[in-house]
Amino acid sequence: MSGLYQPRRKKREMNLLPLIDVLVMLIFFAFVTMQFKSATTLNISLPKIETAGKNEFKGNITIGIDKHGVVSFNGKIATKAQLTDLLQRVRAVDRNIPVLIRADKDTALENVTYVMDACRKNGLNHLNLNSK
Repeated sequence: MSGLYQPRRKKREMNLLPLIDVLVMLIFFAFVTMQFKSATTLNISLPKIETAGKNEFKGNITIGIDKHGVVSFNGKIATKAQLTDLLQRVRAVDRNIPVLIRADKDTALENVTYVMDACRKNGLNHLNLNSK
């Protein structure tokens, strides 16, 4: 009768503790490496230009225009009157400073030309348009 007896097999169990540990570490790693955008940064999608080459900008004046026409000066939102005043201050410091204009691909051309015209009226003629 010993041939008829078969020992019962233990049910296999999945050990969840290592899986939970790995999941917690992945979530922690995601939070540590995540970059949070500043609230003053505009959401701008730059247009793609195939013949643009390298976008090397060595100045420190950046004017952004989002798709709704909201203008920012070095990351801070500014009205058109404030922009003119800020450009006059920049001209008083350095006339030859380059100005980078970052306009959203969906913004009206009128907004871009206004900013370019404001720069030129204030004597800032070294303008660069940012693109992808």
